[in-house]
Amino acid sequence: MADIVAQEGREKMADAGMRFFSRRRFLSWSQAAFAALGATPAFAKPFLEPAPGSSSQAGEDDYYAKLGVEKIINAAGTYTYLTAAVMPPKVQRAVAQAALHPVVLKDLQRASGEYLAKRLRCEGALVTSGASAALTLATAACIASANQARPEQIPQEVAGMKNEVIVQKAHRYEYDHAMLLCGVRIVEVVTVEDYRRAFTPKTVMTNFFNAAEAGEIDRQTWLETAHQHSVPCHLDAAADMPPIENLWKYTGMGFDLVCFSGGKGIRGPQNAGLLLGKKSLIDLATDNDSPNSDAVGRGMKVAKEQIVGMVAAVDWLLEQDDAADLAEYTRRANIIVDQVKHIPTMKTEIYIPEIANHVPHLILAYDPAVVGITPKQVQEKLHNGRPQIELNPATGSSGRLGTHSNENTIVVGTWMLQPGEAEIIARSLRTILEHPKA
Repeated sequence: MADIVAQEGREKMADAGMRFFSRRRFLSWSQAAFAALGATPAFAKPFLEPAPGSSSQAGEDDYYAKLGVEKIINAAGTYTYLTAAVMPPKVQRAVAQAALHPVVLKDLQRASGEYLAKRLRCEGALVTSGASAALTLATAACIASANQARPEQIPQEVAGMKNEVIVQKAHRYEYDHAMLLCGVRIVEVVTVEDYRRAFTPKTVMTNFFNAAEAGEIDRQTWLETAHQHSVPCHLDAAADMPPIENLWKYTGMGFDLVCFSGGKGIRGPQNAGLLLGKKSLIDLATDNDSPNSDAVGRGMKVAKEQIVGMVAAVDWLLEQDDAADLAEYTRRANIIVDQVKHIPTMKTEIYIPEIANHVPHLILAYDPAVVGITPKQVQEKLHNGRPQIELNPATGSSGRLGTHSNENTIVVGTWMLQPGEAEIIARSLRTILEHPKA
């Protein structure tokens, strides 16, 4: 009898809670959310909101507008300072659905890693809080492997352990900090002979920066030499997607660990990344990751939404076609070319970097003295305009795209553009170049 009364009480509470919702909002829930509702206390029901993009929510949930933060047109690329890529609707829905329910984080880490490893043809996988965090965790894993070190020993006791990481001098970069967080000592080499001599009993890892434009030692030689000395080799491939096959190409070559950014070409959450490789090392990276309290990666937390978002992004990505994407990015570039090709002295080129950001970049080269405005000034006008348009940072500068950019070039990245934005950029560029003093 008591059970019946209790059940009736719960039903009355549920009925009262439901009166707060319109029929339209109720019907907008997904089947999964509705199923969850039946097991959710009535006071929690207001947190189960319609899916992203619902017209009833669009205005009130626009926190960019509420905060006064300008939305931009991203004609630059997947740069962190511009919040990288926009997640596809499928990924957005997966993130929103994951936000509805708590889970045991380690269960989600394990299950997502196993799933991703199968999909990406490698032994092990870990969703990280970005490529930089993946590099830190890779370093911690190699230290742990070489020293049988416990997470609480890294970085505090690493100075007294095997702790050397070999890197080509030309591959030193600002992300060295990701390795240095673990307390390692970086050993620089230039030639193959330097590299072979650099291995000592204290060597725990080598790091190869895939997008480096210099360096005497090629990728295959670097890998083979490391393995001749039984030292694991990490490859930083953060921005090296597309092509899609890169997600299994480098582990297939034999690299022990490979990191990718999740918020660039993969189109996952910006604060996520992937560490792929040998299962034994991925397990050690996981031991040194959040939520383990005594781990160097404790602050590199990946929320349930970001883990699910990365899995969904990989699923979405594997349904895409590199050739079709290339054709679309090129089509957008040609829309812009058609609007500016008549500008005096204008020469246009579509350039695709061989490694990293392997997508069409539109190069607009002209004589500023004839046109009356420099590329940097064009960049500033677009930045200050409305809508705010951000050009590729190689605009008006040398070296960032090899010989393809200089002080007389505008560089437009088209792969992050949303529908209709290529046309807006084309009109804006034409107006500025035709009326430079306006």
